[in-house]
Amino acid sequence: MRETARNCSRWRLAALAGAAALVAALAGACGFEVAPAAPGAQGTRVATPAPASQESPPGKVDENEFQEDVRTAETITDDYWRRHWERLFTGSYSSPRVVGLYNGRDPGSTPTCDGEPLERDNAAYCPAGDFVAWDAHLMRSGYARGDAWVYLVIAHEWGHAVQNRLRRGLVSPAAELQADCLAGAVLYGSSDDGTLKFEDGDEQELVDAFQVIGDKAPWTKPGDHGSSVQRLRSFSRGGENGVRACFT
Repeated sequence: MRETARNCSRWRLAALAGAAALVAALAGACGFEVAPAAPGAQGTRVATPAPASQESPPGKVDENEFQEDVRTAETITDDYWRRHWERLFTGSYSSPRVVGLYNGRDPGSTPTCDGEPLERDNAAYCPAGDFVAWDAHLMRSGYARGDAWVYLVIAHEWGHAVQNRLRRGLVSPAAELQADCLAGAVLYGSSDDGTLKFEDGDEQELVDAFQVIGDKAPWTKPGDHGSSVQRLRSFSRGGENGVRACFT
Protein backbone atom coordinates (compact mmCIF):
# COMPACT_ATOMS: atom_id res chain seq x y z
CA MET A 1 0.00 0.00 0.00
CA ARG A 2 1.21 3.49 -0.76
CA GLU A 3 -0.19 6.82 0.35
CA THR A 4 -1.33 9.13 -2.40
CA ALA A 5 -0.94 12.89 -2.53
CA ARG A 6 -4.41 13.57 -1.12
CA ASN A 7 -5.66 10.43 0.61
CA CYS A 8 -4.36 7.26 2.19
CA SER A 9 -6.33 4.71 0.18
CA ARG A 10 -6.33 0.95 0.68
CA TRP A 11 -8.16 0.10 -2.52
CA ARG A 12 -6.00 -1.63 -5.11
CA LEU A 13 -7.29 -1.84 -8.69
CA ALA A 14 -5.63 -2.87 -11.89
CA ALA A 15 -4.54 -0.26 -14.43
CA LEU A 16 -7.17 1.69 -16.33
CA ALA A 17 -6.19 -0.09 -19.53
CA GLY A 18 -7.64 -3.27 -18.08
CA ALA A 19 -11.22 -1.97 -18.23
CA ALA A 20 -11.85 -3.43 -21.66
CA ALA A 21 -10.71 -6.82 -20.41
CA LEU A 22 -13.40 -6.74 -17.73
CA VAL A 23 -16.12 -6.69 -20.37
CA ALA A 24 -14.48 -9.52 -22.27
CA ALA A 25 -14.39 -11.61 -19.12
CA LEU A 26 -18.19 -11.65 -19.03
CA ALA A 27 -18.86 -11.84 -22.78
CA GLY A 28 -21.74 -14.03 -23.89
CA ALA A 29 -24.29 -13.27 -21.18
CA CYS A 30 -27.77 -12.28 -22.30
CA GLY A 31 -28.89 -8.66 -22.06
CA PHE A 32 -32.28 -6.97 -21.94
CA GLU A 33 -33.84 -3.51 -21.83
CA VAL A 34 -33.55 -1.66 -18.52
CA ALA A 35 -36.66 0.03 -17.19
CA PRO A 36 -36.57 3.64 -15.92
CA ALA A 37 -35.75 4.05 -12.25
CA ALA A 38 -38.71 3.83 -9.91
CA PRO A 39 -39.63 6.73 -7.58
CA GLY A 40 -38.13 6.77 -4.11
CA ALA A 41 -34.83 5.36 -3.03
CA GLN A 42 -32.46 4.19 -5.72
CA GLY A 43 -30.05 1.43 -4.78
CA THR A 44 -28.03 -1.58 -5.71
CA ARG A 45 -30.98 -3.84 -4.79
CA VAL A 46 -28.91 -6.93 -4.18
CA ALA A 47 -29.13 -9.49 -1.45
CA THR A 48 -26.14 -10.85 0.43
CA PRO A 49 -23.44 -10.98 -2.27
CA ALA A 50 -23.42 -14.75 -2.68
CA PRO A 51 -25.20 -17.80 -1.35
CA ALA A 52 -22.72 -20.09 0.38
CA SER A 53 -23.73 -22.94 -1.89
CA GLN A 54 -22.64 -21.02 -4.99
CA GLU A 55 -19.43 -19.36 -3.86
CA SER A 56 -16.61 -20.19 -1.52
CA PRO A 57 -17.02 -18.80 2.02
CA PRO A 58 -15.82 -15.21 2.41
CA GLY A 59 -12.66 -14.38 4.28
CA LYS A 60 -12.70 -12.80 7.71
CA VAL A 61 -13.26 -9.05 7.68
CA ASP A 62 -10.80 -6.85 9.55
CA GLU A 63 -13.22 -4.36 11.06
CA ASN A 64 -10.71 -1.51 11.29
CA GLU A 65 -9.68 -1.90 7.67
CA PHE A 66 -13.31 -2.21 6.61
CA GLN A 67 -14.31 1.00 8.37
CA GLU A 68 -11.27 2.78 6.93
CA ASP A 69 -12.15 1.69 3.40
CA VAL A 70 -15.75 2.84 3.77
CA ARG A 71 -14.62 6.27 4.98
CA THR A 72 -11.97 6.51 2.26
CA ALA A 73 -14.45 5.56 -0.47
CA GLU A 74 -16.86 8.24 0.75
CA THR A 75 -14.12 10.86 0.90
CA ILE A 76 -12.58 10.06 -2.47
CA THR A 77 -15.93 9.99 -4.26
CA ASP A 78 -17.09 13.30 -2.79
CA ASP A 79 -13.67 14.84 -3.41
CA TYR A 80 -13.77 13.86 -7.08
CA TRP A 81 -17.11 15.58 -7.66
CA ARG A 82 -16.05 18.67 -5.74
CA ARG A 83 -12.93 19.08 -7.84
CA HIS A 84 -14.43 18.31 -11.24
CA TRP A 85 -18.01 19.57 -11.13
CA GLU A 86 -17.53 23.07 -12.51
CA ARG A 87 -15.74 21.89 -15.63
CA LEU A 88 -18.42 19.28 -16.29
CA PHE A 89 -21.72 20.93 -15.38
CA THR A 90 -23.25 24.33 -14.70
CA GLY A 91 -23.93 25.48 -11.17
CA SER A 92 -22.10 24.36 -8.07
CA TYR A 93 -21.78 20.99 -6.42
CA SER A 94 -23.26 20.16 -3.04
CA SER A 95 -22.51 16.92 -1.21
CA PRO A 96 -25.32 14.55 -0.33
CA ARG A 97 -25.71 13.74 3.35
CA VAL A 98 -23.87 10.55 4.26
CA VAL A 99 -25.93 8.33 6.52
CA GLY A 100 -23.44 5.58 5.75
CA LEU A 101 -23.70 2.15 7.33
CA TYR A 102 -27.04 1.08 8.75
CA ASN A 103 -28.41 -2.11 10.28
CA GLY A 104 -31.19 -3.24 7.96
CA ARG A 105 -31.98 -6.11 10.32
CA ASP A 106 -33.09 -3.66 12.99
CA PRO A 107 -36.26 -1.88 11.81
CA GLY A 108 -36.06 0.52 14.73
CA SER A 109 -32.77 1.99 13.56
CA THR A 110 -33.13 1.66 9.78
CA PRO A 111 -33.19 5.03 7.97
CA THR A 112 -36.35 5.92 6.12
CA CYS A 113 -36.75 7.44 2.67
CA ASP A 114 -39.98 9.32 2.04
CA GLY A 115 -41.51 7.51 4.99
CA GLU A 116 -40.40 4.01 3.95
CA PRO A 117 -37.53 2.13 5.65
CA LEU A 118 -34.54 1.33 3.45
CA GLU A 119 -34.30 -2.27 2.38
CA ARG A 120 -32.27 -4.84 4.20
CA ASP A 121 -29.10 -5.87 2.34
CA ASN A 122 -29.30 -2.91 0.02
CA ALA A 123 -27.57 0.40 -0.64
CA ALA A 124 -29.46 3.48 -1.67
CA TYR A 125 -29.60 7.14 -2.53
CA CYS A 126 -32.74 8.80 -1.16
CA PRO A 127 -33.83 11.83 -3.24
CA ALA A 128 -36.37 12.94 -0.61
CA GLY A 129 -33.70 13.26 2.07
CA ASP A 130 -30.73 13.76 -0.28
CA PHE A 131 -28.68 11.12 1.51
CA VAL A 132 -26.70 7.98 0.71
CA ALA A 133 -26.68 4.88 2.90
CA TRP A 134 -25.51 1.27 2.78
CA ASP A 135 -26.60 -1.76 4.76
CA ALA A 136 -23.72 -2.93 6.95
CA HIS A 137 -24.35 -6.64 6.34
CA LEU A 138 -24.34 -6.12 2.59
CA MET A 139 -21.12 -4.13 2.71
CA ARG A 140 -19.26 -6.50 5.03
CA SER A 141 -20.36 -9.55 3.04
CA GLY A 142 -19.07 -8.07 -0.21
CA TYR A 143 -15.94 -6.71 1.42
CA ALA A 144 -15.01 -10.18 2.65
CA ARG A 145 -14.54 -11.12 -1.00
CA GLY A 146 -12.55 -8.01 -1.88
CA ASP A 147 -12.21 -4.40 -0.73
CA ALA A 148 -13.10 -3.07 -4.20
CA TRP A 149 -16.72 -3.86 -3.36
CA VAL A 150 -17.26 -0.90 -1.04
CA TYR A 151 -15.74 1.56 -3.50
CA LEU A 152 -17.97 0.33 -6.31
CA VAL A 153 -21.18 0.43 -4.26
CA ILE A 154 -20.49 3.86 -2.78
CA ALA A 155 -19.47 5.42 -6.09
CA HIS A 156 -22.60 3.98 -7.71
CA GLU A 157 -24.98 5.41 -5.12
CA TRP A 158 -23.20 8.77 -5.29
CA GLY A 159 -23.90 8.63 -9.02
CA HIS A 160 -27.61 8.73 -8.22
CA ALA A 161 -27.04 11.80 -6.06
CA VAL A 162 -25.30 13.42 -9.02
CA GLN A 163 -28.21 12.54 -11.30
CA ASN A 164 -30.55 14.26 -8.84
CA ARG A 165 -28.51 17.47 -9.21
CA LEU A 166 -28.83 17.58 -12.99
CA ARG A 167 -31.62 18.69 -15.26
CA ARG A 168 -33.88 15.80 -16.13
CA GLY A 169 -32.84 15.74 -19.77
CA LEU A 170 -29.34 14.62 -18.80
CA VAL A 171 -30.50 11.62 -16.78
CA SER A 172 -30.72 8.46 -18.86
CA PRO A 173 -33.90 6.34 -18.75
CA ALA A 174 -31.45 3.56 -17.91
CA ALA A 175 -30.49 5.46 -14.76
CA GLU A 176 -28.83 2.51 -13.06
CA LEU A 177 -26.46 1.86 -15.95
CA GLN A 178 -25.64 5.55 -16.04
CA ALA A 179 -24.81 5.41 -12.33
CA ASP A 180 -22.48 2.49 -13.05
CA CYS A 181 -20.81 4.60 -15.74
CA LEU A 182 -20.38 7.49 -13.32
CA ALA A 183 -18.89 5.11 -10.75
CA GLY A 184 -16.28 4.00 -13.27
CA ALA A 185 -15.49 7.59 -14.19
CA VAL A 186 -15.03 8.56 -10.54
CA LEU A 187 -12.86 5.64 -9.52
CA TYR A 188 -10.57 5.65 -12.53
CA GLY A 189 -10.61 9.44 -12.60
CA SER A 190 -9.48 9.47 -8.99
CA SER A 191 -6.60 7.23 -10.00
CA ASP A 192 -5.65 9.71 -12.71
CA ASP A 193 -5.83 12.48 -10.12
CA GLY A 194 -3.51 10.56 -7.82
CA THR A 195 -6.00 10.16 -4.98
CA LEU A 196 -6.59 6.43 -5.43
CA LYS A 197 -3.91 3.77 -5.79
CA PHE A 198 -4.58 1.03 -8.33
CA GLU A 199 -2.68 -2.26 -8.00
CA ASP A 200 -3.00 -5.78 -9.34
CA GLY A 201 -5.67 -8.13 -8.01
CA ASP A 202 -8.85 -6.07 -7.94
CA GLU A 203 -9.76 -6.54 -11.58
CA GLN A 204 -11.19 -9.94 -10.76
CA GLU A 205 -12.92 -8.50 -7.69
CA LEU A 206 -14.82 -6.10 -9.94
CA VAL A 207 -15.78 -8.89 -12.34
CA ASP A 208 -17.04 -10.92 -9.40
CA ALA A 209 -18.96 -7.92 -8.03
CA PHE A 210 -20.80 -7.33 -11.29
CA GLN A 211 -21.64 -11.00 -11.54
CA VAL A 212 -23.32 -10.68 -8.15
CA ILE A 213 -25.24 -7.44 -8.74
CA GLY A 214 -26.35 -7.99 -12.33
CA ASP A 215 -29.97 -8.88 -12.98
CA LYS A 216 -29.04 -12.33 -14.25
CA ALA A 217 -27.89 -13.28 -10.77
CA PRO A 218 -30.71 -15.40 -9.29
CA TRP A 219 -31.02 -13.38 -6.07
CA THR A 220 -31.61 -9.96 -7.66
CA LYS A 221 -34.90 -8.43 -8.72
CA PRO A 222 -35.31 -8.93 -12.50
CA GLY A 223 -35.15 -5.71 -14.50
CA ASP A 224 -33.70 -3.53 -11.76
CA HIS A 225 -30.29 -2.63 -13.07
CA GLY A 226 -29.23 -4.54 -16.18
CA SER A 227 -27.31 -7.74 -16.75
CA SER A 228 -23.78 -8.23 -15.48
CA VAL A 229 -22.41 -7.54 -18.95
CA GLN A 230 -24.48 -4.37 -19.37
CA ARG A 231 -23.41 -3.06 -15.99
CA LEU A 232 -19.76 -3.87 -16.48
CA ARG A 233 -19.78 -2.35 -19.95
CA SER A 234 -21.25 0.88 -18.57
CA PHE A 235 -18.74 0.99 -15.72
CA SER A 236 -15.87 0.43 -18.16
CA ARG A 237 -17.13 3.14 -20.52
CA GLY A 238 -16.95 5.68 -17.72
CA GLY A 239 -13.58 4.39 -16.57
CA GLU A 240 -12.06 4.60 -20.02
CA ASN A 241 -13.61 7.84 -21.24
CA GLY A 242 -14.65 9.85 -18.19
CA VAL A 243 -17.86 11.46 -17.00
CA ARG A 244 -18.88 12.93 -20.35
CA ALA A 245 -19.10 9.44 -21.85
CA CYS A 246 -21.98 8.73 -19.45
CA PHE A 247 -24.12 11.36 -21.18
CA THR A 248 -23.72 10.35 -24.81
